[in-house]
Amino acid sequence: MEENKLYCSHCGAPIDTDDYSIVGEDIVCTDCVEQYCSTCDECGALIYDDDIYGDDYHTLCQHCYEEHYTRCTNCDCLVHMNDVYSHNDNYYCESCFEELADTYIHDYGYKPDPIFYGNGNRYFGVELEIDVAGKDSDYAERILNIGNDSDDCIYIKSDGSLNDGMEIVTHPMTLDYHKEYCWEDILRKCIHLGYRSHQTSTCGLHVHVNRKSLGETRERQEETISRILYFVEQHWNEMLRFSRRSEVAMNRWAARYGYESTPKKILDKAKESYGRYSAVNLCNHATIEFRMFRGTLKYNTLIATLQMVNRICDVAFALSDEEMQGLSWSAFVTTINEPELIQYLKERRLYVNEEITAEEEM
Repeated sequence: MEENKLYCSHCGAPIDTDDYSIVGEDIVCTDCVEQYCSTCDECGALIYDDDIYGDDYHTLCQHCYEEHYTRCTNCDCLVHMNDVYSHNDNYYCESCFEELADTYIHDYGYKPDPIFYGNGNRYFGVELEIDVAGKDSDYAERILNIGNDSDDCIYIKSDGSLNDGMEIVTHPMTLDYHKEYCWEDILRKCIHLGYRSHQTSTCGLHVHVNRKSLGETRERQEETISRILYFVEQHWNEMLRFSRRSEVAMNRWAARYGYESTPKKILDKAKESYGRYSAVNLCNHATIEFRMFRGTLKYNTLIATLQMVNRICDVAFALSDEEMQGLSWSAFVTTINEPELIQYLKERRLYVNEEITAEEEM
């Protein structure tokens, strides 16, 4: 070979001045570059085709592949680190991550077949909205791991009324089962993750009660429901205070039907207006839904709310229309013996006029 003459490192042919490129540390003629080399999509460096890292859509040098890309744990596709989604120390492409998220956070319309927990006649289904910390599948998984440790008791759904949160929904449980359930651990985890419920303008606590617990026949159920509506209307000011909602928020999410002189007249009015955004929603075939309560991450408030709903159903079932019309608030609360409910009523100044120290609502 002539001294100072350049030769292609790939084919060995002599190279005219400036008619070559540098590939790695090699001098490569233009013909070989066109036939056997490509350009890295990330950094623009020339690389041999045999040294390409990537896939059918990405041409990468080894350095850029290792520094800026990874592979989806589920489908093995190549993903830029700027576009990757992480979950439990694994990396996912957007499509696989959305599928993964769907396993933890269901669409708003998701409604599985109910699983009934506890022994009894009356069952309560809870919908607890939480906000602020995100519609996050990782956080949802952590909550579900607590709530479904032994059985599938809860699921989580999207809710468009929330700013950046989700909704925890229980399968139907008796009141005793709710009290024995791991609510304290769930609420504590929600707070730890940064969620709030009472301390938002978006969150509600909705309680479903099975209609069958309100009477053996449809006619008997409607009589009980009419007295439930009458109780709510007759004691609207107390129920508003109990709910922790403002009048404006109540009108938006849980509007009243309006007071009438008899339970039947209120039920007839409710059937005419028939909307789900009512204090007591009658639109569901198998349940009625108490929608008036503000969300909470405080255990005593949650249990007291369930106990209150249960008490209202009890008196509506047991009393006649005339007896319900004559029932004062003070007479109603004197029959209450559940410590959680008494504590909450005292906090809300609905039991007796005595000072009581209350924990902060979350």
